[in-house]
Amino acid sequence: MTLEKDDALQIRQLRDALSAEVGKAFIGPPEIVEMLLVGLVAGGHVLLEGVPGVAKTTLVKTFSHTLGCSFKRVQFTPDLLPSDITGTYILDMRSNTFVLREGPIFANIVLGDEINRAPAKTQSALLEAMQEVQVTIEGETRPLDPPFMVLATQNPIEQEGTYPLPEAQVDRFLLKLQIPYPDPLTEKRMLLTYNQPLAEVGRVLDPAKILKIQAMAREVHIDEELIDYILGLVRFTRKHRRVYLGASPRASLMLMHAAKARALLHGRNYTLPDDVKALADSVLSHRVLLVPEAELEGSHPREVIKDALEKVRYQQRR
Repeated sequence: MTLEKDDALQIRQLRDALSAEVGKAFIGPPEIVEMLLVGLVAGGHVLLEGVPGVAKTTLVKTFSHTLGCSFKRVQFTPDLLPSDITGTYILDMRSNTFVLREGPIFANIVLGDEINRAPAKTQSALLEAMQEVQVTIEGETRPLDPPFMVLATQNPIEQEGTYPLPEAQVDRFLLKLQIPYPDPLTEKRMLLTYNQPLAEVGRVLDPAKILKIQAMAREVHIDEELIDYILGLVRFTRKHRRVYLGASPRASLMLMHAAKARALLHGRNYTLPDDVKALADSVLSHRVLLVPEAELEGSHPREVIKDALEKVRYQQRR
């Protein structure tokens, strides 16, 4: 299939319509909604990090409603078991056979609320689903209905009773987004909005449309020079003196897919360096581990990505 310019412009209109619907309930930075859409269109998963009370769950629930997809929420707790997510076989007394009671993973959009409150064994129940879009329960592999997306939240401040996400799982998230405190004007607008009954949030998409848009994103053109630029950014993280573990080849691939998705959402059938620059921090920073000395000094992986964007140049061929 060939992606025409008019098709891309229609996707931009859908993006604006969806952002307007989400804005009826979520009062916050509009770029956060766009980033969620980038994750959806690129076929990836998103980790939302922020202190309690900044509307992370409200954002995810509202966003999911506009997609017209099935939605399930899992509240992660220390006693949550993997079978509580994937499901388990139970005895059906009428037929005297074991039947699968599907867990919340069998939905298009899955919200893992406070995902770092569950131990690694439970968190790992998501790994196969996130990577392969399937789950294995007692030796039987069952596919998940596309589109499939995991949106997880975590609190970066409160560490008591939490379990850090394994690096293998963190690497499965296409984007990690920081949800900050709102500025004074935004917080006032939030109070005024919630001072009265909220307007009903409408559905903008449906699963069939989402799959079509994902297919369109794969057809977005990206120049070889831009691929070299992505590789340059990723390789920079591996050679940085403050980095213990740099971004993986999966990070390169995900940055490319995310850039193509962003280009489509902006009404273009071609990718620009600005698409890569806008997404580099959200795609790469959570995949970079610093050396212990840098962590003790209070450095953050985002500083490495900022350094990469300043020093790695996009070389356009003539």
